[in-house]
Amino acid sequence: MNAIEIKNVSKKYKNVVALDKISVSFEFGKIYGLLGRNGAGKSTLINIIANRIFADEGQVFIDGYQSKENMDIQEKIFCMSETDLYDRDLKIRDHFKWTSRFYNSFDTDKALEYSEKFGLDIDKRFRALSKGYQSIFKLIVALCLDVPYVIFDEPVLGLDANHREMFYDLLLKEFEEGRRTFIIATHLIEEVANIIEEVVVINKGRILLRESVEDLLEKGYSVSGLAGEVEKYCEGKNVIDTDELGGLKIAYVLGEKTPVPQGSNLQISAMNLQKLFVKITEKGVESDE
Repeated sequence: MNAIEIKNVSKKYKNVVALDKISVSFEFGKIYGLLGRNGAGKSTLINIIANRIFADEGQVFIDGYQSKENMDIQEKIFCMSETDLYDRDLKIRDHFKWTSRFYNSFDTDKALEYSEKFGLDIDKRFRALSKGYQSIFKLIVALCLDVPYVIFDEPVLGLDANHREMFYDLLLKEFEEGRRTFIIATHLIEEVANIIEEVVVINKGRILLRESVEDLLEKGYSVSGLAGEVEKYCEGKNVIDTDELGGLKIAYVLGEKTPVPQGSNLQISAMNLQKLFVKITEKGVESDE
């Protein structure tokens, strides 16, 4: 199977359980959103996939090969992260040169082209770049590597709106030109809502759901009105949260929408991906499959 497969992975730091028997897969040829609150376990999971740290239990397989301490899978995966792992005194053009030596699939000409698009000065040393341009450099490296699996951990930190849009456009261009798997871990959920195909939500070290964005948005909605009417409508439904003000109530529901009773004043509204994420992680509930 062409995929990143995580099987029963656990990781503990002293008394803190970062990951608790996680099992999830990221199939080849899709764009995923890996969503979770601060401390949910996203970065730990990414670092285990990228072989930067090791799980206490469980295994990670990439295209069927165990990834732990396996040099053969390094040409299959690349992780762009917040952590600066680059020589701060080296010029950007030299970083590109060294990247091409470590990865045969690195496209130096494309990296130079993208640097010009972003206005990145390749004759500057890494330490001389602003935080935003350090992120841009790391994004360019990730986009110009023709490996099957590319992970972006908070990819747009420090980028202005124009540069963020440019990155999303280039990511879609790269995806359309050569099928790869992109995994985007981000807090800017609404910005990536129209890009990602599937969403994986992690909360308190556990996977709450893995589902297509289309299906999730289709089944997530809110119903509002008088409290008694809302409660009657929601009987037997998967209510993930409620808000109340006086005699009015809003219920947030996952599941099939059913029509409101005839003559009712109830209002049904769609929820966007960010609202769904907030409500799901507040309660730690799983969506009905």
